[in-house]
Amino acid sequence: MSSQRWQHDFAAELVAGRGRIVATFFDVGYSREIAWNDRPEAARLLAAITDPDRGFDAVVVGEYARAFYGSQAIHLAPLLQTHGVQLWLPEVDGPVDLASPTHQALFLMLGAQSKQEVQRARFRTTAAMQARAREQGRHLGGRPPCGYRIADAGPHPNRADAAWGRRLHRLEPDPQTAPWVKWIFARRLEGHSIAGIARMLNEMQILCPSAFDRARNPHRPAQAWRQRTVAAIVANPRYTGRQVWNRQQTKRRPTEDVIPGVAGVRRLAPSQGWALSDKPAHEPLVSESDFVAAQNITARTRPANGGNSRTYLLTGLLRCATCGRSMESQSSHGNAAYRCRHGHTSAHTAGMRRAGNLYLREDIIVGRVLAQLHSLTSRDAASRSRSLESTRIGAQFILPRSYVLTTL
Repeated sequence: MSSQRWQHDFAAELVAGRGRIVATFFDVGYSREIAWNDRPEAARLLAAITDPDRGFDAVVVGEYARAFYGSQAIHLAPLLQTHGVQLWLPEVDGPVDLASPTHQALFLMLGAQSKQEVQRARFRTTAAMQARAREQGRHLGGRPPCGYRIADAGPHPNRADAAWGRRLHRLEPDPQTAPWVKWIFARRLEGHSIAGIARMLNEMQILCPSAFDRARNPHRPAQAWRQRTVAAIVANPRYTGRQVWNRQQTKRRPTEDVIPGVAGVRRLAPSQGWALSDKPAHEPLVSESDFVAAQNITARTRPANGGNSRTYLLTGLLRCATCGRSMESQSSHGNAAYRCRHGHTSAHTAGMRRAGNLYLREDIIVGRVLAQLHSLTSRDAASRSRSLESTRIGAQFILPRSYVLTTL
């Protein structure tokens, strides 16, 4: 909390003799890139600014780069002005006047410096973690993949960290789940499909990863093995014994606004950006040759129809009236059609199925839609462009240009 202390001291020195600090707002563990509305304490301050009984008439910041990123301060200024609250900064030795060209230029410079500081720190941290993963094979945190567990790897190599009691960690095979990871790779190498492997695991009533480790997966249903769970295991190179870092990246939508949020999504990064250890770092569960062979089974060089492409006119426009899911394009006896399996996949066992699959041929749907639209008069079309009724075929069809056709 030393950062909070010196920022508070800077703020107190700035207002000395001109006012006093009546409340403190300080976010811990939140990047300055994140919009104020998504930082708990900053959001609380925004709410306090709009409160007529707030009890203060100025916001005093200990340092621009610790509170703002880029032009966030410029976007905050209109809100402060609307509610009669001043913004004080040590860099201007008092209240900010955005009507002053000097203060405007200073804000632009401070925003650029704040951005540069974040980018420099990110680059140095990323480079250091890549080097540790490649050269040392070090486990850099995160949950272990299914089949492994975290084990102690001795004291931290940095003497200062070791003096604090910090220790290194590594992966070791989990005696309960590692055999099933090996079993999955063995079945894949025998030519079984991903869905077939998931179905066999469900039939044998083997706990899925989220069910086995509920403490780390309280947000998951933990009901059964799914295709993407098996696919993720088969595609994870850490089972070869090599450490991998940066397989997943958080993609942010950068913003410099104060109010709107910043969306962060974890996505699988391209393999060119992975940091792979130069030598094995833990006990492998599959050989590298078998792992590569499993990837070759996954890859398909040409479509199953011999390379002939097929066009589906209604892709993304049909929704099942039974379960509400978007229907997927599916050929039916050589005809373009659409299918809904109501959330079921071939990974489910027979006892897990409920409603039967729904198949709709494209030519039948288009024919009924065109016939219905043709029957509408120009006056009727204008009044019913938002919601039209048709025959019972079990789907909801959303037409282009905001026309909606509900088929019950």
